[in-house]
Amino acid sequence: MYRINKLSRLDKKLYHSGDLAVLWSIFNKNTLYTAIKRYAKSGVLFPIYKGLYSTIPLDEINPLELGAAIAHKYTYLSTESVLAKAGVIYQIVHRYTFVSDFSREITIGNSSFIFRKIKDDFLLNTAGISNQNGIFVASTERAAADLLYLNPSYHFDNPDNVDWNELTRIKKEVGYL
Repeated sequence: MYRINKLSRLDKKLYHSGDLAVLWSIFNKNTLYTAIKRYAKSGVLFPIYKGLYSTIPLDEINPLELGAAIAHKYTYLSTESVLAKAGVIYQIVHRYTFVSDFSREITIGNSSFIFRKIKDDFLLNTAGISNQNGIFVASTERAAADLLYLNPSYHFDNPDNVDWNELTRIKKEVGYL
């Protein structure tokens, strides 16, 4: 049970199989997957998604943390998720939208995620992105710039909630212009 003790001491609740291999110093894949399988069967680990495990049940996981963990790469919350929260678009957004270096739609439990791909040069530019409790989140203006990059004819329901000077500055800094 010493392996579980290592996990319980950490603040983190989501682990990829590679993370577990490093934490437990297991270098043989068969040994790793046997250990994971046993802990999952005993209810200590919960399988979440391909190669992703949790120490808490799925319904107790923050969906934003889950989205970031699914990507297992640099990603940030942006586009419709941020714009709906800021009142720029009025549609009800049922999926968490992230920007990353791959495109994919994933549903896990009651949470749906969409990952939108942009070029690494744009993705890795941190203009208008902040770290909020371990999750990277775009500002309203960065989210609008991202969405206009992905869909130049996108219509905003309430464009008055966007600082257009800041959006232009971000577009220039990121390289969208």
